[in-house]
Amino acid sequence: MENGGPVTDIQSAAEAVSVEDEASVAPLHQVESLCMRCGENGITRFLLTRIPHFREIVLMAFECPHCNERNNEVQFAGQLQRRGCCYQLEVPLGSSEVLNRQVVKSDSATIKIPELDFEIPPEAQRGTLSTVEGILLRAVDELQALQDERKKLDPATAEAIDQFLIKLKSLASGNAAFTFILDDPAGNSFIENPYAPSSDPLLSTRFYERTCEQQAALGFLAEPAATEVPNRQVNRDASTEENNPALDGIERVPHGSVGAVAGRHAIAQGNTEEVAAALCRYSAPEEVDTLPSTCGACGTACVTRFYATKIPYFRDVIVMATACDLCGYRSSELKPGGEIPKKGKKITVYVWNVQDLSRDVIKSDTASVKVPELDLELASGTLGGIVTTVEGLITKISESLERVHGFTLGDSTEEWKRKKFQDFKSRLIKLLSLEEPWTLIIDDALASSFVSPTTDSIEDDKQLIFEEYERSWEQNEELGLNDMDTSSADNAYTTDNKQ
Repeated sequence: MENGGPVTDIQSAAEAVSVEDEASVAPLHQVESLCMRCGENGITRFLLTRIPHFREIVLMAFECPHCNERNNEVQFAGQLQRRGCCYQLEVPLGSSEVLNRQVVKSDSATIKIPELDFEIPPEAQRGTLSTVEGILLRAVDELQALQDERKKLDPATAEAIDQFLIKLKSLASGNAAFTFILDDPAGNSFIENPYAPSSDPLLSTRFYERTCEQQAALGFLAEPAATEVPNRQVNRDASTEENNPALDGIERVPHGSVGAVAGRHAIAQGNTEEVAAALCRYSAPEEVDTLPSTCGACGTACVTRFYATKIPYFRDVIVMATACDLCGYRSSELKPGGEIPKKGKKITVYVWNVQDLSRDVIKSDTASVKVPELDLELASGTLGGIVTTVEGLITKISESLERVHGFTLGDSTEEWKRKKFQDFKSRLIKLLSLEEPWTLIIDDALASSFVSPTTDSIEDDKQLIFEEYERSWEQNEELGLNDMDTSSADNAYTTDNKQ
């Protein structure tokens, strides 16, 4: 099939796109498809492309020559992200620059404007590449489309919608300040940050674990079979696994949800080799337990092995590892043990030599990262939880900036913005060459992060500083601690001790 030529079906076009060399220019493909307005055949053109430093997308445009119907759509060709994302953009009064920020909205994302109690569900606007203003104007057009019919059938509702459209148009024109919230469980949506890689005072980003309902809505969750028998005891002895190889009759729990409520989710994730190299040298497991799980990739029943250990100068942790024999999927997690610390912890590392780059680092998903020399600040949840080294952390930050900031090197980017990001990236890589000393700051409100010392005694390491601080009300609210009531358990514990 020649580039740009018509094809008979979408499958053949998709196969043609998939085999294209990445170095070559992706071709524009055409297929005949049914027009939903007139019932005749129209032409759908689609192009597989990649937003620089974001991810792969498929651009599709439909046009009917019979009735002139047109529409376009964006679908994501990449993988489902590990966590969902929620962007909150504060749009000031009369700020046309903020209204012109580019927005990537996937077909699973929801848009909310709290000031108007207005919500655009995923099915109302499918995947699109637009701006804040463009999304609002598209919502106006869709609400106006059936106003003539509404005025005939329900004049009161039509009048209310007219009043609402006036307010919505006012926001799109910049005549009022409002909050623009983009929530995507798939993690494939994005709002442009013109100050990247620095933080944006108007834009806040939050990453979260998907619920079972959101997993199911995305088609990513395999429901347990109806024949499975619930409420069976978990096998706690690894040696008995051979007597129960299939684990039949045990309730299957989706991978990643085990211990999520009690343990505040995993504080670090990496491959099995990284976890073993970074942790097992401190303390060998005395007892390895097993529990049934479900493969996060194929949904097949598998086994999760875990054991408790203690990292010196840190805390008790639970190391968990899952491997699927069917598809080869493997994952490992590190969950915090014990109670939630009363105070947060700030870790400061002065990086002077190669030995400092080799320090072990446990960064939880509640920790923020700062490098003052670069004015770099990553909010909590940006990289998720990882087990790595100081050098590995900087490398992951560089890779994350390339992937997340999708509009930094696009065709429409101004030259000074492109040069600014390229200069910043080169400065970030130079940190690893140690041309100048620099500082790494990890701030964790749950005190679940750790950096290893280079000396036998942590007190002798003058380049590593640990500081504890009282959490603010806002931090406790974000962590869900303000709503946590343990008074009944405390009273019961006190009563038992008196007896």
